[in-house]
Amino acid sequence: MSTMTNSTAPRPDLPALYRRMLLIRRMEERLGDVVQSGELPGPVHLYIGQEAVAVGVCAHLTDADWIASNHRGHGHFLAKGGTPHAMVAEIFGRDTGICHGKGGSMHVADFSRGILGANGIVGGGIGLAAGAALAAQLDRKSCVSVVFFGDGGANQGVVSEVLNIAAIWKLPLLLVCENNGFSEFSPTSTVTAGEIAARAQPFGVPGITVDGNDVISVWRASAEAVGRARAGRGPTLLEARTYRWRGHVETEKSFLSEAYREDGEIAEWRARDPIVRLEMQLLEGGTAQGDIDVIRSEITGEVERAYAQALADPTPPEASAFQHMLA
Repeated sequence: MSTMTNSTAPRPDLPALYRRMLLIRRMEERLGDVVQSGELPGPVHLYIGQEAVAVGVCAHLTDADWIASNHRGHGHFLAKGGTPHAMVAEIFGRDTGICHGKGGSMHVADFSRGILGANGIVGGGIGLAAGAALAAQLDRKSCVSVVFFGDGGANQGVVSEVLNIAAIWKLPLLLVCENNGFSEFSPTSTVTAGEIAARAQPFGVPGITVDGNDVISVWRASAEAVGRARAGRGPTLLEARTYRWRGHVETEKSFLSEAYREDGEIAEWRARDPIVRLEMQLLEGGTAQGDIDVIRSEITGEVERAYAQALADPTPPEASAFQHMLA
């Protein structure tokens, strides 16, 4: 993997990466608050702790590129440029939501920005992303398709099927496995054998493991993989080692009889906060603390406006119940 250390290599826009990561963190924290308070009934799967993965990858994509997501998809939606208000309104079932309130938390999508949507089916987005990559290839467009899935999704058979056909046809595809250490409530080590990135090797596809809590490392690995795909050289499997700070689902304490994670483990990973890590790099690189404080203030305002507007928005009219639906 290229380290991109020479003077002519592209360099990440660190303040932009920091802003987008912080937006995801604050949006998800606010969502957790409204679930715990009872304002929002139903389950949500938060992305807190994994922000560096989505942001590092999506920094290389345009609206013409496609992404497919999973049940923990809010971070992917925002990283790809999805509108915060449209996402919150969708989660709250408002008519102003990105799917007019009919998709909810696990189905945020925006085709105008290349967001095929989240998916409640484990590994469900992998085949969709492969199809989008094939479409881009047939249209002779220099577009890339990316799919985000978890370590549990890595055990779905569709991963091997897609790696096989993408390798043969040299599809412009990037498969991103966000290995956060748990498949729902089971430690990854108890349900997943071997190294996930190594599964690419039999197909002649590059398999790369990266520190998913270091946005610069993710950015560099993604730059190489996306560039490879755009050049017609085929797919890459990227395994990002990271950790989700919150539970599998925000309401899990109401039905789990005992904890499945140790407090010490959570604390250890919180100490490796990808946002704090990038903030320290910004300060060491000469960014003033005042500039960081301005970004924080702007993000706080943006999040509060998104939630306030969404909560004030109307629900869909009953007459629209069968609109935008497959017959």
